[in-house]
Amino acid sequence: MAELTKTGMTRRALLGAFAATTVAAAPTFSQAAGFLRGGGDIRRIRMFSGRTGERIDMIYWIDGDYIKDAVKEINYFMRDWRTDQVKSIDLRTIDIMAASHNLLDVSEPYMMLSGYRSPQTNAMLRSRSRGVAKNSLHMRGQAADLRLSSRSVSQMANAAKACRAGGVGKYRGSNFVHMDCGVVRSWSG
Repeated sequence: MAELTKTGMTRRALLGAFAATTVAAAPTFSQAAGFLRGGGDIRRIRMFSGRTGERIDMIYWIDGDYIKDAVKEINYFMRDWRTDQVKSIDLRTIDIMAASHNLLDVSEPYMMLSGYRSPQTNAMLRSRSRGVAKNSLHMRGQAADLRLSSRSVSQMANAAKACRAGGVGKYRGSNFVHMDCGVVRSWSG
């Protein structure tokens, strides 16, 4: 149950109001450092799922601290929709996704095609496609397959590669980009 403050607002609503007033103060690309260029003092992730119809627009990090309830909602959103199993998504993956999105300078949310995959789902997908890895990082909650209608696969992949923080796969034929927090590498599928 949400805890109400003295003003009658929930903690989440209060954080949202705070974040809305400070988004404009986030550092610019040229001021940001490391793989979170454009991450700023606030990190936000925006996605929707065509499979479930769900949407998420979540500030999950403020001034060096992850917001536990926000991360929990992201984990649920990125669940295996086929089995309804939830796994903790590696925070590095969420950070890479958010930083890449910021570098693309779009307001459009990502369309998430795949986040966490249970071993059963991964095996089923693997039986249908040669492009699914046997030991996929999706099964560890360390990968996401994403699409934007306003940006090309190459533009998305270049933004993710600029983070220099994990794997980036371009899948032009299926119109999506794979981002993970594994070894820094890139490929085309």
